[in-house]
This record gives sequence, C-alpha cells and structure tokens, in this order.
Amino acid sequence: MEETITLHDKKFRIMIPAEKIDEAVSAVAARINADYADKQTPLFVGVLNGSFMFMSDLIKKIEFQNELSFVKLASYEGTASTGEVKSLIGLNTPIEGRHVIIVEDIVDTGESIDHMIGELERHHPASIAVCTLFFKPGSYRKQRQIKYRAMEIGNEFIVGYGLDYDQLGRSLKDIYVVTE
Repeated sequence: MEETITLHDKKFRIMIPAEKIDEAVSAVAARINADYADKQTPLFVGVLNGSFMFMSDLIKKIEFQNELSFVKLASYEGTASTGEVKSLIGLNTPIEGRHVIIVEDIVDTGESIDHMIGELERHHPASIAVCTLFFKPGSYRKQRQIKYRAMEIGNEFIVGYGLDYDQLGRSLKDIYVVTE
C-alpha cells in the first residue's frame, strides 16, 4: 500500500485502509440481511461506475436470494458535482411490487440519489432503500432517508475502491484523500 499517490495533477494520501472498508461492508451487509431475509428476491441496483467494487463485496456477504442490475448516472466533473444528473444507462428489469436496494459508492449532495429514486418510484416498487459506502452528512441537501450507510465522512474528495478522479484511482483497494 502506497501512503501517497499522484493522479493527474493532484496528490492523495491514504485515508481508509482496505481492512476498515471490509469491516464496514460486513456491518452494513449484516443489517441488510436482517431486514430483507423474509422478502421475496430483492433487487440490488448498483450505480455505475463507482459502486462496482462495493456492490461486488457487498453482494458476496448477502445471505438471501436476490437479483442484480446496474444503472449509470453522471453528475461529477473533476472533483466537483455539476448539480445536474444525467441518466446514461437505464434499468431494464421490471421492478413493480419488488423491494429495491440502490447501491451507491458515495452520497454527498443527494442530487443523483434523489433523481434516481424519483425515476424508480414511477415504476411502483414495493420499497426502495439506499445503501451507500460513504455518506457526507455535511453536504447532503435532500430529505430522502439514506438507510444503509457503511461509513460517514466529511467533505473530503476521495478516490479508490471504485471512486475516481477523472477516471483514475478506481482500482485502488484503499481510500485516498486529496491533499492538494
């Protein structure tokens, strides 16, 4: 594990080691297992690209029958949210009457997750819950409940474990924070 890395024009230092991430994923999976064990085949919907590592590790710890699907949204350029959400790849799985768990890498302002929940609600699922690896309570501006939060962080810009800086850093197993 490198203590510091450079991606494009920015330097990053390690913030959360892989072992702590795995502990947080296990804890949030245990909560989901307890809440959904008696539900009929819940659908996990991963938000690409950032959630792919989290979704993979999370789903390995889920102990009930489930299905997986993915959507792709975009709201970031560089290190800042654009404030505008673009749906790039849509959901092709029917969700009417189903329990849906959205799996996100990070929820900060809430714009993307608010947009996505609004879109999914039009298809009349039985329920919608959000599971995020990282939640930024200091940035969150929406009213929707983020039920499953693996970790809460400040307003730092982070990369690794699926999160990127202009497409770099996703494959890092640890979380790094920008230093300059």
